[in-house]
Amino acid sequence: MPSMNAQVPTPEAGRLIQRLCKHFRHKIDAEWDAHQGHLRFSIGECRLDAEPDALRLRCDAASAEELTELGEVVASHLVRFAGDTVEAVEWQATT
Repeated sequence: MPSMNAQVPTPEAGRLIQRLCKHFRHKIDAEWDAHQGHLRFSIGECRLDAEPDALRLRCDAASAEELTELGEVVASHLVRFAGDTVEAVEWQATT
């Protein structure tokens, strides 16, 4: 199963997890607390973990195409919700 990770520098990781999960819960299964979140899309899943100075993301999907789409969806929403604190998400493929 293809997967990718990102570590996004931000002092607001917990707040961003909450905003992302609350937004997506209207269309998909989303679970979260103050330190982590889990988003289950039809094309894959993404885990979010808050660290003191960063948000860690891990996305998994059945195919490379679905993984690319999932990464684009999560990243675009994260950048939008973060305001000026996050400009981009740089994904790293994992094996």
